[in-house]
Amino acid sequence: MNFANDSATSRDIFDWNYVLWEVRLKLLAAGFFIYLGVSLLAHWPSSWISASYRALSVKEKVFWNVYIARSLFAVQCTATGLWALLIDPVFQADQVYSQQKWSWFNCLIATGFFLLDNVVVHVSNIVFGIFDVSVVIHHLFAFAVLLGVITNVKSGHYLFLMGLLLDMHLPLSCISYILLKIGWANTVFCKANQWVRIHMLHCRMVLSYHMWWVCISNWNDLVENLGLPNFIIFFIGLSTFTLILNPYWIYTSTQRLFSPVDRKFPYTAVKNGSYGKLDSETFQKKRL
Repeated sequence: MNFANDSATSRDIFDWNYVLWEVRLKLLAAGFFIYLGVSLLAHWPSSWISASYRALSVKEKVFWNVYIARSLFAVQCTATGLWALLIDPVFQADQVYSQQKWSWFNCLIATGFFLLDNVVVHVSNIVFGIFDVSVVIHHLFAFAVLLGVITNVKSGHYLFLMGLLLDMHLPLSCISYILLKIGWANTVFCKANQWVRIHMLHCRMVLSYHMWWVCISNWNDLVENLGLPNFIIFFIGLSTFTLILNPYWIYTSTQRLFSPVDRKFPYTAVKNGSYGKLDSETFQKKRL
């Protein structure tokens, strides 16, 4: 294996002129349509594999597929954030002004994803009559902060990559949601997954404190680098996550560990469990 060629190829993937709005808009659109495609395509394997999925209402199927897209996006966010936090020497040396081509690429793709997720959240709120305040606030601040980053070519990226790393718990949330819907909420595996998810939410709190430390240590430089309007949005968002949303999500996740019920559709876990039993009994009768 030629590692030099592999490294050159990986650099070429991110070798764009990010000063050009044409490039930024193309990558933003790519993030939007890639994860839209993931959400739509998730329907077919889910229908083929799971009888419980086929028995769900349209609303629940939409949220199932959206969770899958969010979990895949979270894998990208986790890899990106951990690389900036632990490995990349440029971000290790400068946490205020530093940028990388790979960080530009990921910030633009993430902006496209959060644009999509805001559309999905608000459309589903209108169509299905469901309004989750915490999710609406989370997605609005995430999109607003990233929009501020990609419109200011001088903004450092470290804190925003840490913000993406905050979504590291989403794959576990996706697993928890799917297990709940197929009637496996009381299994040992589901309980263990929920325990790990709660632990990751506590890690999210620790990461929030790290972001605060970077802000406090570099306050004047951050205001100069981001610009006062963007800094205010970032400061309000980080305060909201640290003081309200993170503790609230830890509370609801812990509550779900002992009482596994979907707050949006509180009766479907029981119904899906009965569907699973009915499918099993029907199959046995057919064999007889």
